[in-house]
Amino acid sequence: MKNMSDCVYPCPCGHFGDAQKAWTCASGVVPKYQKRISGPLLDRIDTACRIEFPRADYEKLSGNKLSESSETIRARVQAARNIHQARFTNPDSLISNKSSSTEIICNADIRIEEVCQFCHLQAEGQSLMRSAMSQLQLSARAYHRILKLARTIADLAGSENIQSVHLAEALQYRPKLMMG
Repeated sequence: MKNMSDCVYPCPCGHFGDAQKAWTCASGVVPKYQKRISGPLLDRIDTACRIEFPRADYEKLSGNKLSESSETIRARVQAARNIHQARFTNPDSLISNKSSSTEIICNADIRIEEVCQFCHLQAEGQSLMRSAMSQLQLSARAYHRILKLARTIADLAGSENIQSVHLAEALQYRPKLMMG
């Protein structure tokens, strides 16, 4: 069985991986419970980023560690939005005749044709994606979602190209199912 902290999906009692609440389910029940929602259905739910947030301890919340300010984050998001606007408002930059600047606002809106155009991977990224496709048994839908998310991560980083680090970050947001 994988480490409890790797679980993203719940269990029948709702306390799997919780450090403060007792987990009462039998270990064999959890994978069966998690498999109630099929992979293809999960691929259709537009939640490409699924991040588990464990219960926070007082020490972590009360510490003096400085984090990024809201203004800094807002500026980075606005810069990425400006990149999207520049990318998608020029109709000549879009391959698909079906696309128009009013239909595509951000990377999540692009179709497969535009994914191929705007989410090109370098050799190292292609190798990483090939391995991920094999090991994670990703569907075509998941493949395209990961590329669009990696494109957004690259935009937030101010990078013109999707680097391996952007792709790796997008891949880590995929849900991790616990295997029995």
